[in-house]
Amino acid sequence: MSIEALKMALPDYARDIRLNLSSLADETALDREQRAGCFIAAALASRNPAVIQALTVEFGAQLSPEALQAVKAAAAVMAMNNIYYRFVHLVAAKDYAGMPAKLRMNVIGKPGVDKVNFELWSLVVSAINGCGTCLDAHERAVRQAGLGAEAVQAAVRIAAVVHAVAAVLDGEAGFAARHAAAA
Repeated sequence: MSIEALKMALPDYARDIRLNLSSLADETALDREQRAGCFIAAALASRNPAVIQALTVEFGAQLSPEALQAVKAAAAVMAMNNIYYRFVHLVAAKDYAGMPAKLRMNVIGKPGVDKVNFELWSLVVSAINGCGTCLDAHERAVRQAGLGAEAVQAAVRIAAVVHAVAAVLDGEAGFAARHAAAA
C-alpha cells in the first residue's frame, strides 16, 4: 500500500485527516531525515499494519539503514518507557519516582544516528503513547539541541495525524466486521 492508497482508504468523513497527511508529507520545519523518521516512528506507534506498511514504503527510502534501525529502536524503547514512566507519573505513591527504573535502555545513549533525531522520534512515540514524563524529557532534549518550537510542533502534528489515520482505519475495520457478522 502506498501513501496515496492509504489516503484513498480514508472515508469522506476523515477528509481533514487526508488533507493533513498530504500537507505534512511536505513539512519544511523538519529536515528530510527528521520528517521521514517521524512518519515511520508514528506509524510504528500506531500499531496499524497498513499504516506501517504505507508510510515505510513512502518514507523508508529517505532514511539510511542506520536511521531506519534507530527509528525502530526509538519506537521499541519508548513502547516500554512510556508505560513505566507514565505509571511513575500517574500513581499517587511518590516513592516510585526515586527508585531506579532497572530497565535496559542503552540505545538512548548510543542510537547510531544524530542524537537530536533519535530524541525527536522518541518524542513522537511518546506523544502517541501519552507519557507526559517522556514528552517533557524528549522535548527538553530536542530544544536544548537547537530544534525550535516549530520543528517540535511539526513532529507532534505528524504523530497526531498518523495516529488519526490508524484510528479511522481501525474503526472502519471494526464497523465492517460488525456488519459482516450481522449479515
